[in-house]
Amino acid sequence: MKYYIIAGEASGDLHGSNLMKALQKVDLDADFRFWGGDLMQQVGGTLVSHYKERAFMGFAEVIMNLSKILKAISFCKQDIASYNPDVIIFIDNSGFNLRIAKWAKQQNYRTNYYISPQVWASRASRVKNIKHDIDAMYVILPFVKSFYDTYDYDVTFVGHPLIDAIADRNQVSEHEFRAEHGLNNKPIIAILPGSRKQEISKMLSVMLSIIDDYPDYQFVIAGAPSQDYDYYQQFIKSKNVYFIANKTYDLLSVSYAAMVTSGTATLETALMKVPQVVCYKGSWLSYQIGKRIIKLKYISLVNLIMDKPVVTELIQDEFNAKNLKKELDIILDSYERTKFFIDYYDLEKKLGGKGASKKTAEHIYNALKLNA
Repeated sequence: MKYYIIAGEASGDLHGSNLMKALQKVDLDADFRFWGGDLMQQVGGTLVSHYKERAFMGFAEVIMNLSKILKAISFCKQDIASYNPDVIIFIDNSGFNLRIAKWAKQQNYRTNYYISPQVWASRASRVKNIKHDIDAMYVILPFVKSFYDTYDYDVTFVGHPLIDAIADRNQVSEHEFRAEHGLNNKPIIAILPGSRKQEISKMLSVMLSIIDDYPDYQFVIAGAPSQDYDYYQQFIKSKNVYFIANKTYDLLSVSYAAMVTSGTATLETALMKVPQVVCYKGSWLSYQIGKRIIKLKYISLVNLIMDKPVVTELIQDEFNAKNLKKELDIILDSYERTKFFIDYYDLEKKLGGKGASKKTAEHIYNALKLNA
């Protein structure tokens, strides 16, 4: 079978690569053409466009780059028509993917969505079009299935792929990890400032501004695969800051606490059982637009899944050095840490266990065989 997959950022690249591996196990003749990243490329097939070329965050940023985005959409349609896949698999990235899905359905391509657009967060009216344009939806969060149930849209909850990604990783010994990266024996506080330059520029300076208040700890920046060290270096002013690229899970596995930019990383940090402070700051215009459109009690996946404030969220003006230090002091306290671990255990149970990629691959392939 021929699979055309469209993922739009680092997390989509990760989940896309694991889905591709699972599809290869059920379909020995699987052929892939995709928009994704390095991890998907390592699995095999043809990379059409790297997500780094389309990494626009926020409403204002998208508007500023609209011409580039529209050209990419037009090219994607032409490329799909040329490849003529048996199925198109969309992974998150709703702004781009839903436009392609509408066209693809009109062209009678089979359309599957893995990891739902966040219509549960804003613009729920899009569900009507999704029901029309998407043949099968596979969701990874339990509350998302409940959301779609209210619209009489039958979707499949497959569990969260991060559980597999974390469980199946090659584990590293803490002693070897510290030695390899020149770390001392002080407890580690991980800094996850996001994967896009726009995120990093907004988040990292504030995160680093408090480190001199913690001489008994060492701070390590988790470098994103999409960025070079040179970009991070401009923000680093202290000797108590280390930088480690492309080893976020290894870093979290030996970390005592973390400061995390809102996104998939908040869930990764929770599944690695690391107490965290969640941070977010966008451009003024994007934030003003976003808060009028997005109707959620929380921004972090951890709190959304648990439907309660498990982790503290510092958003926009609340994200400053004073508040960040206050919240970091709290999660370094031994009593507060115990509460984190209890909630994190319950969180993992809610996510449905292992096998998300395998389940999704089997559903997709079996449906293709039935319709062949």
